[in-house]
Amino acid sequence: MSKQTDKNQEENIAYTYMVECGDGSLYTGWTNHLEERMQSHNEGKGAKYTRSRLPVRLVYYEEFSTKQEAMKREYAIKQLTRKDKLFLIEKQSLKVRKRCEKIAKLVFDKMNEMDEKM
Repeated sequence: MSKQTDKNQEENIAYTYMVECGDGSLYTGWTNHLEERMQSHNEGKGAKYTRSRLPVRLVYYEEFSTKQEAMKREYAIKQLTRKDKLFLIEKQSLKVRKRCEKIAKLVFDKMNEMDEKM
């Protein structure tokens, strides 16, 4: 498979995600571009909720084939108690946990590069 085909398939994936905010609260959202969304959250361009609670760190995500499925899951997660959300985070697969850590590191590194250029 070519890189372009991989990128096209990746763009067709919708994600429901949770981030832990700087104040310890959890925020749930959805996106088609997980890495870019984490970057925009940490640049203060994300959701209004997260802007005053920076930095945010990706702690959970699920993949879906449609935006509608991701939005439906986002709504369902938002209805959960904090305890249930923490349980979801705790019980996620090692693969998801590792990708969350990788994305968090990439975003952190990009933010540091931007700071150094200023």
